[in-house]
Amino acid sequence: MTRNNSRTLLAGIALLAAVPTLAPEFAQAAAESNAALVKRGIDAAAKQYATLLPKVQNKEGFPRTVENGDVKQVGVKDWTSGFFPGSLWYLFEATGDKQWRAAAQDYTARMAPAKFDKSQHDLGFMLGASYGNGYRLTKDPSYRDALLAGATTLVTRYNPKVGSIQSWDLWKNSNWAFPVIIDNMMNLELLTWSAREAKEPYYREVAVTHADTTLKNHFRPDGSSVHLVDYDPQTGSIRGKVTVQGNADTSSWARGQAWGLYGYTMMYRETKKPEFLEQAHRIAAFFMNHPRLPADKVPYWDFDDATIPNAPRDSSAAAITASALLELAGFSDKATAQKYRDFAIAQLRSLASPAYLAAPGENGGFLLKHATGHKPAGKEIDVPLNYADYYFLEALLRLKASATH
Repeated sequence: MTRNNSRTLLAGIALLAAVPTLAPEFAQAAAESNAALVKRGIDAAAKQYATLLPKVQNKEGFPRTVENGDVKQVGVKDWTSGFFPGSLWYLFEATGDKQWRAAAQDYTARMAPAKFDKSQHDLGFMLGASYGNGYRLTKDPSYRDALLAGATTLVTRYNPKVGSIQSWDLWKNSNWAFPVIIDNMMNLELLTWSAREAKEPYYREVAVTHADTTLKNHFRPDGSSVHLVDYDPQTGSIRGKVTVQGNADTSSWARGQAWGLYGYTMMYRETKKPEFLEQAHRIAAFFMNHPRLPADKVPYWDFDDATIPNAPRDSSAAAITASALLELAGFSDKATAQKYRDFAIAQLRSLASPAYLAAPGENGGFLLKHATGHKPAGKEIDVPLNYADYYFLEALLRLKASATH
């Protein structure tokens, strides 16, 4: 059940019934094989990025979204900077086309300053998507060096008294002392990978301890997550639990649930610690069984927005969830694995439908429509986002890979 006592399960079911459907498109998609779905998604991505790349490659920065009809570029310090080069690497992996490799190498090289950026926790996103995929696909030793340098930078934000990596530096108007957000789970793979590569167990210890602390303090009994927990850096005690990007401190911000699901699935893969797998299953159950999840399985930006069914969707949360569930299926018993795969494939079919997948040349050249970045701040509402595209492509490649095993 949800955390909003004013809404019942029956009310949630009624809201599901009120969600508009796209029967012809979904009927057509249901008849499409998984292989055809993957091919169509990759083909669409290649066409779109062939439109987007010429718009941006001779300019500084990284394409993040569309604003006032124009592609918005961000600098290397932006937490989303690595996703565009990451998507280019995925296109190279999917197609073998050398133009995507060349473009990915170009944009990965632009990420170089990030490996020494001690001002933020997002180095796992930034370097993992760019240098990480680049190293996986090319084994370029300079990419390995960049990742190890980034891990060395990231661990400087770890506080052993708290048992966590600090997320944001302290904002001028905040009263936080040591903020940790659920998104931070996504940065831990950089540390576990680096621990193996550099034979440095401290990196792994930091990652596992951070995941343990987050498991203890971020989650509610129903499996949903708080966005931000603020700690006392001297004692490790909790000072408060709040949201920044969600609807309310007690609400369930959809992308936060997706980060948690992906993060604990990944940490189980990296550590085989059973508590992490159990948590991934709990988060999956919360997301998949939520009475206010729309019929097409693309969530509203927050499960507890009072304006549902008129609230904005978040295609990025659906893409992240689909990718995570496809991996989690590999760690599950047969029946559960099939349930996760079916749900993820249903999400991908929705995202690949005309309701969400942009027509060629539209959407600024990005793939997915209807993502939500930071609704409380009035930013990036119902727009394309580079990380929605990245995890959509990742999920398609994971679906393709799962069919070969």
